[in-house]
Amino acid sequence: MNEILLMMAALVKGGLLGVFFFGGLWLTVRKAVASTSPARWLLGSLILRVGIVVIGFYIVMQGANWLNGLVCLLGFVAARVIIFRLTQTPETSTKLSTIKIKEATHEA
Repeated sequence: MNEILLMMAALVKGGLLGVFFFGGLWLTVRKAVASTSPARWLLGSLILRVGIVVIGFYIVMQGANWLNGLVCLLGFVAARVIIFRLTQTPETSTKLSTIKIKEATHEA
């Protein structure tokens, strides 16, 4: 029973880390587009986000518990899917669904 609670906690913590990482990425891109120096925004945000997520995963894994790390990763990926769905604008979702792929022709 105690292990199940630890797994659920790892899942929630992974979700929170994912929300932090991908939400921060979304905010960074929005700021970088309007900035005069987007490289600083992107590089600084990358270092901060990756550093916090790596430390978070290490804490959740308690050093070497790979199963907690795997469950945490599952929460992280689930958060990515949720953030992707929430940050899509209606025009973006229609553009993605109407993209047509041209067939390659081998004419000389």
